[in-house]
Amino acid sequence: MVRVCCDDVVSDPTVVLTHVVCLLPDWATGYGPVFEDQPVDTIYPEESPEAKITMSCRARAHPPATYRWRLNSTDIDLDGDNHFTLVGGNLVISDPIKNKHVGRYACVASNDYGALVSREATVQFGYLDFFSSEEREAVYVKEGQGAVLLCAPPPHYPDELSFRWILNEFPIFIPLDKRRFVSQTTAGLCTVAYIGWDVMNTSYLFLHQPGPIRKYPADIKVKFPDTSALVGQNITLECFALGNPIPQIRWRKMDGELPSNHEVSMAGAHLHLYNVQYEDEGTYECEALNSKGKDRHRARVSVEAFPEWTESISSTERDISSDYTMSCVASGKPKPHIRWLKDSHSVRTQENKPLVHNLTFSGLTFEDSGMYQCIAENRHGVIYANAELRVIACPPTFEHNPVRRNLAAKNGRVVIECRPKAAPKPSLSWSKGTELLFNSTRVFIWEDGSLEILNVTRADEGQYTCFAENDRGKANSTGYLSITEATKITLAPSNTDVKVGESTSMQCAASHDSTLDITFVWTLDGRAIDFDREGSHFELGKEKGDGELLIKNAHLNHAGRYTCTAQTPVDNVTAAADLVVRGPPGPSGGVRVDDIKEKSVRLTWSRGTDNHSPISRYTVQFRDFFSQEDWRDATTSPADVEGNAETATVLDLFPWTEYEFRVIATNTLGTGEPSSPSPKVTTLEAVPVVAPSDIGGGGGTSRELTIKWTPVQPQYYYGRNFGYIIAFKPKNDLEWMKVTVADPQARHYVHKDPSIPPSTEFLVKVKAFNIKGEGPYSLTAVIYSAQDVPSEVPVSVEAKALSASEAIVWWLPVTQHAVDGYQIRFWRNAEDSEASSQKVVVSSRENQTKLENMKPGSQYLIEVRAFNAAGFGPPSQHVQIHTKKAPPSRPPKIIGKKLKGTSVNIAWEHVEPLANESTIDGYKVLYRQAGYSTGVLYTTDKRFIDLPIHKKGDYVVEVRAHSKGGDGAVAQIRISGNTSIAPNKGTMQLFRSGSCVSLLLEHGVL
Repeated sequence: MVRVCCDDVVSDPTVVLTHVVCLLPDWATGYGPVFEDQPVDTIYPEESPEAKITMSCRARAHPPATYRWRLNSTDIDLDGDNHFTLVGGNLVISDPIKNKHVGRYACVASNDYGALVSREATVQFGYLDFFSSEEREAVYVKEGQGAVLLCAPPPHYPDELSFRWILNEFPIFIPLDKRRFVSQTTAGLCTVAYIGWDVMNTSYLFLHQPGPIRKYPADIKVKFPDTSALVGQNITLECFALGNPIPQIRWRKMDGELPSNHEVSMAGAHLHLYNVQYEDEGTYECEALNSKGKDRHRARVSVEAFPEWTESISSTERDISSDYTMSCVASGKPKPHIRWLKDSHSVRTQENKPLVHNLTFSGLTFEDSGMYQCIAENRHGVIYANAELRVIACPPTFEHNPVRRNLAAKNGRVVIECRPKAAPKPSLSWSKGTELLFNSTRVFIWEDGSLEILNVTRADEGQYTCFAENDRGKANSTGYLSITEATKITLAPSNTDVKVGESTSMQCAASHDSTLDITFVWTLDGRAIDFDREGSHFELGKEKGDGELLIKNAHLNHAGRYTCTAQTPVDNVTAAADLVVRGPPGPSGGVRVDDIKEKSVRLTWSRGTDNHSPISRYTVQFRDFFSQEDWRDATTSPADVEGNAETATVLDLFPWTEYEFRVIATNTLGTGEPSSPSPKVTTLEAVPVVAPSDIGGGGGTSRELTIKWTPVQPQYYYGRNFGYIIAFKPKNDLEWMKVTVADPQARHYVHKDPSIPPSTEFLVKVKAFNIKGEGPYSLTAVIYSAQDVPSEVPVSVEAKALSASEAIVWWLPVTQHAVDGYQIRFWRNAEDSEASSQKVVVSSRENQTKLENMKPGSQYLIEVRAFNAAGFGPPSQHVQIHTKKAPPSRPPKIIGKKLKGTSVNIAWEHVEPLANESTIDGYKVLYRQAGYSTGVLYTTDKRFIDLPIHKKGDYVVEVRAHSKGGDGAVAQIRISGNTSIAPNKGTMQLFRSGSCVSLLLEHGVL
């Protein structure tokens, strides 16, 4: 047993408790263990290169703690097992063995004051085996059917795995969308809503009996199970269905709305519930539906909770022989079981039963001192509360808390404290000087020993002594009471009235004892004014001893009761006044909507505060589904809503439109804040009154009548089941034909009829309809039925190669009038397919065109066909041509440059064509001013040319070989107009860029 003097105990709020006997000095710096680091659950990979596991444990204690460890509640023999080593407080497991070292570990830290057990932590071995090498059976499905592929994961620990599927080979992962789904909760199940060719040819998924794609009803295959979640946890429910068309997934909570903190993702397959609470518990349903049918699945979500302390123990000192109760209460679901430990051992009742919430001591003894732990546990986890109980016994002493000198204001009240350190609790008495004090009408001795004196006078000034005594000794302490003059308000604040934005002040002054300092504190409706944070509106007067409050740019929230408190270290006195701030009205409340009709509703509201200026009128505003945040003034009845009104009818609304309304009040001081929006309401349905616009059409494929229009805007639908009725007839017919289009966003309708003559004039009109009826027709428009496809074949088609990359084709025009133009297609006979042909389109006025971007030395096939809006006519017979060989790829090499009076002679070597290039027919020389693309073009069959020298400016000479295949690569030289520089002083530089060669004369003369 440790015996220390309680007078020297150093109080540490983090210290856990032991017993103390106040007999010896200077021993009170000790305390029991307090954990700073505890073991955590550990998963050791079976193939880890680091062949050890470290379990952490560190406790703060004085004297320092010693450590031991338990495995599955049994002490570990550190000396008898060479796998275990203690490093500080940490347990190191070397070369861990799965069947030996898996289990629950706990650290015990102890010193002279007691022992604590850490929280338990598990050690498990983690592994993920290989997939089975057995070949899986192939899965055969029909196109349009759904498929479910099982993953069958290999043995593993821990249970949490993430799954991805590969298509054919790594790393081509199957993309997830509304048609394909991989379950993360049902062993990686891969589900495809319906099979198309994009997911075929996996190692074991094949189409069976290809044919027409059938449709199948929704069939839920991934079903979320009954699920248990912890409060605050995030969970995901999975639901996925097969079917063609792809089913839609809808979620609902059977006993209420879906939680506000939910999110649906993966095209409906995932329902995420975030930060789950008890009210989220219930039965959830997912519904899958398509045009062929629907399927439902339901399961329950249960919400439970980890243990949490609502009341727990804390370190304390208690007198010997006193009574004391430790109490622990924990919440959780299921309800936590509570057990107690003292110095790492279980605490039980005298009947050897476990304790529940309370641990009660009757007549504490020194043996009750120690380290106590309260442990609450349910199936979701364990929590610990630790405390140290010190049982003390000590004679009274005032060494650390003597009776203080006190000040009291005349006619005021004073309390003189007497708080000696003692155990057991001492009896206390008081004297003034030599006179013992007893309770009277002015003097009271409290139960804790404090002395209270009321209505103090100068006669109460003097020395006061407190006497303390218990069975271990006695002591006393004396303090002096001084009396000061009382503080009095000499200038009180007065009630004030201002408008919003104005400034004012409130006076406050007080008299006080000259030996004391005085300060002024202002509060608004009981809240102290923070002059640092609210300095833009509040400021204290600058004069010393003056408590004037300046109120600047008053706002409505500055109205209220202002209290000035003049206070000294001894007493305080207060005075108060009201500030009225007049301003625009506050927002109206409770806007409600009733008497809902097609184009009107009735609003009612409750009056808001008028802020001391009567409300003169109200403005009603609305916003609809289409305008979103755009609030607009409403038309009302009465047109002007008076300030005493609390109802109005809103007119000129659109039928079948969702609206919100708000009300804004106005008085002579301005317009106030708007009310909160009303609940959303939808006006009643009505017959549409707006017809589609821009009626037109015509053209299209043969035997078709194409009718086009601009759809009606959604705000003019006026009701459900909105669509269009199209009426049309040949111009001279009496009877209108009518068809219905149910799509409100439709923009055209194509009427197909083999009997429709081509290019025939039709009259067309369109009107809207909804569930309430039909609206008016649009204006009648005139359109023409589609032309027939040209039937005549272009004849006398001929073509000629112009160069290695160009040809010209010509033909006789067809005689039919309904032709918009001609399409010319050409492709290489051997190398290209007809489907990859190049195309050129010309108008019907042309009967020839140039073909470009052809390949050199290639045989081409060419065809021509007429076309119009109805399509293409039959093609002509194929014409065959052979393009020229390619032009020379090498540029001429310039070898000579001579100045001859006012001209310059340029000479070059003959270009020798390659085997696959055209024969040289001559040369082209372009003589142009630098910076321009055009100039004088010369042709010659010689290998030199004389060019005039211009007096000013730089010129460029371009030389290239010419052949039937076209022009070859170019050589380039620059000539300066400055002829004063002597010949041959220039330097010539050759630049190559691809097949182009440039020759630059730097000094201007050749």
